[in-house]
Amino acid sequence: MKFGIDTFACDSGKSGFGSYLAGLTANLPAQDGVEYMLFGAPLDRYTYSNDIPFCEARCGDSMNAQRFWHNFTAKGFYKKNQVDAVLYPAATRLLPGRFSVPGAAVLHDCLSVILAKAKFAHRLTLRGFERVQKIIVPTNYIKNDLLRLGFDGKKIHVVRHGIDHNRFYQRPLDDEALLNLKPFAIKRPYIIYASSVTGAGKKHIELIKAFEIFKKRTGAPHRLVLAGSEGEWADQVHKVAFDSPVASDIFLTGFFPREGFPLLCAGADACVFPSVQEGVGLPIVEAMASGVPVAASNAGALPEICAGKAVLFDSDNLEEMASAIETVATDKNARQRLILEGISWSKKFNWEECARTTVEILGSLLDH
Repeated sequence: MKFGIDTFACDSGKSGFGSYLAGLTANLPAQDGVEYMLFGAPLDRYTYSNDIPFCEARCGDSMNAQRFWHNFTAKGFYKKNQVDAVLYPAATRLLPGRFSVPGAAVLHDCLSVILAKAKFAHRLTLRGFERVQKIIVPTNYIKNDLLRLGFDGKKIHVVRHGIDHNRFYQRPLDDEALLNLKPFAIKRPYIIYASSVTGAGKKHIELIKAFEIFKKRTGAPHRLVLAGSEGEWADQVHKVAFDSPVASDIFLTGFFPREGFPLLCAGADACVFPSVQEGVGLPIVEAMASGVPVAASNAGALPEICAGKAVLFDSDNLEEMASAIETVATDKNARQRLILEGISWSKKFNWEECARTTVEILGSLLDH
């Protein structure tokens, strides 16, 4: 049997969709009688794997052209290439409304939130998820959102995403006061929040204000590093950071190069993650794997992801967030406990297990 893996809409590896696809394809299990084929735009031929055959699906670069291809041209493409089942890693962007071969859609966030943001595509997106044979989600939080929308629980499978433990691990950096991460040089100690600056729900502004309270209360030397690509909320966040009484200790990096991010993460004294709209929150697990204690919002999927291995707080309670920052940044006993528990817990997030289970789900599509 041959499984096709759709690379369309995964941003050529430069987004969360792309990172997921890269981790998955690098760990697909070799099994007798199972073949894999990547397909998508010509640009993606060497993006994800040199070992898995790639077949170009020429359809134009626009989203409308790609939607047309998935809904009207893909049937002949699958037949020609003898594809038995298809995995759609970026299903909220591109998912057919009808399926000529069985499909599994990967959903990385709450569908209710996505539908609310993209009302113009509501019917098309919802129809695809209603008709696809399997839906793969990384957390029970997302599964429960689907159940509330009326989806059949039998078609929903919870499969944890992995992280790359060859990149995220505890490093001996105690004597390094300055991390030279081109094009940045970042002075330690610092607290990190790695998330795109795309909306109020990410809680960057609340974090800056809680950081001010933490600095005033403790006089600690820590800086706050906000690392993530900038979106429509960036101007507001920059203004609050610039006007802050501790502005000199706040550093916004914008998009941080993938190559240097593991060292940036490992060099932090603590990770604080206040977002209230996460369906997963993998930067938390990457921080844990790096030996960095974590404080996180008690909203969304974060309590599930943290599993008691982090200090949780109400992101709208600035005093509570400041106290959580103080604990993970300065409380020696709490830090040591969180570091040890976090490293152990992070091992449960591995790409080998994710890929193996995903292939099993694809295989189950052909059992009927």
